[in-house]
Amino acid sequence: MSNTIPCRKAFTDTLIAEAENDKNIIVVTTDARGSVTLGEFARRLPEQFVELGIAEQNGIGVSAGLALSGKNVFVCGPACFYSARSLEQVKTDVAYSNAPVKIIGVSGGVSYGSLGATHQSLHDIAVMRALPGLTVILPCDIHQTRLMTKELIKYRYPVYVRMGRGAVPDVYDETNASFTIGKANTLLVGEDLTIIGCGETVYHCLEAGKKLKEKGISARIIDMHTLKPLDLEVIKKAVEETSAIITVEEHSINGGLGAAVASEVVQYRPIPMKIIGFPDEFLMHGKSAELFEHYGLTSTNIVKEAYNLLHNKDS
Repeated sequence: MSNTIPCRKAFTDTLIAEAENDKNIIVVTTDARGSVTLGEFARRLPEQFVELGIAEQNGIGVSAGLALSGKNVFVCGPACFYSARSLEQVKTDVAYSNAPVKIIGVSGGVSYGSLGATHQSLHDIAVMRALPGLTVILPCDIHQTRLMTKELIKYRYPVYVRMGRGAVPDVYDETNASFTIGKANTLLVGEDLTIIGCGETVYHCLEAGKKLKEKGISARIIDMHTLKPLDLEVIKKAVEETSAIITVEEHSINGGLGAAVASEVVQYRPIPMKIIGFPDEFLMHGKSAELFEHYGLTSTNIVKEAYNLLHNKDS
């Protein structure tokens, strides 16, 4: 089932509802109210809204100051800029200062695929994971995003969240959606291999799991929504109970979900692994769905890679 509401809109709608009853919630943005869908927030709660123009470094610095003075701050804008242009401020003003700022990076991954490498954020998991004390989260659909937003309002630590731009299919519904920081969700049980996704790849992993089941292959499907802290327990169980692991991420194959899982697996009990992500190159331009298809982040290719991994074949 597809939605017409992107995660960024589910985030802002939830935040408005909470902020109307909590004047301590402040939103900071950098000429990105349209990109983040913050127009309604600015109109209804102007005294809780700070617009800084195209100045992401200032946005992080101002947000850190507000947070350290006791405000509950969400700074919002394109993921590509907050994870690159303002990285020094994220490192020093937020992480090093332990300022409880929630950095909301929208249009992440290849959401801006047609605009090329300047606007793609395929390095952000890697760099944000490397900063001490910074929690890293990638929600997979609107239901999880709503729960995440409510959880972040109560969370008093620095956070980086990455979500996409367009509407994405449901992984959950209102009855089974689940979100706890640092605790992955098991979507399908399985004994043959484990497939772990994060963010928008989770839907494709789930679809692959269903297709594999039709082929007689029992795949365990994991939604690793929190990249830091990583759920080590679910990874260790996968190593003990299944014979191989595939990770799928809308990110470079370097330093992201695959690297994080592999570093734990190799230290615990090495088993065969395949990391599916974007290659170590500047990508061609294209729409998000086109790039997913071209670079093999779809359920069809995940099924192929699972079969090859289980049968010791080269891709």
